Amino acid sequence: MRLRNLLFWTVALLGIVIDQYTKLLTVRNFELGESLPLWEGVFHLTYVVNEGAAFGVLEGRTALLRSLSLLASLGLIIFAMVSRLTRWEQVGFGLILAGALGNGIDRFLNDGSVVDFFHFILINFPVFNFADIFINIGLITILVYMFRQTAPTKNGSGNGNGNGKRGD
Repeated sequence: MRLRNLLFWTVALLGIVIDQYTKLLTVRNFELGESLPLWEGVFHLTYVVNEGAAFGVLEGRTALLRSLSLLASLGLIIFAMVSRLTRWEQVGFGLILAGALGNGIDRFLNDGSVVDFFHFILINFPVFNFADIFINIGLITILVYMFRQTAPTKNGSGNGNGNGKRGD
């Protein structure tokens, strides 16, 4: 039996490895709260733990966030197992799965919290990690793909440009 949506699984696995490895490096090389300026006043590596979702939303709702991570991950896995996804869908959903599982692993292993370390000081942006990046890039990829597929052409129909081949 051939694995369906191979690109999805490859992107997801690679993303999880990158996310978990960078979090491990952060935990091993930084003290909690320690910050290393890469560009003083603009971008730092700062080790924090986040007990909430993105931007601290739902802070302290550990059981809910664990459940959401698990359900989102299982839903994406089942979806990829039963669907024939285009390349862009595989990349987008694979990135979202990498992020959901990456932060989900943290929530189950780290008493409900997630390790964050990227910190844009210049705009006072909340500290984040690769899992957050993957989720956002995955969502953008899916949205751009969807809009491109539904964009009208000169004759008024969807583009049907052939870039949406369903892949295995």
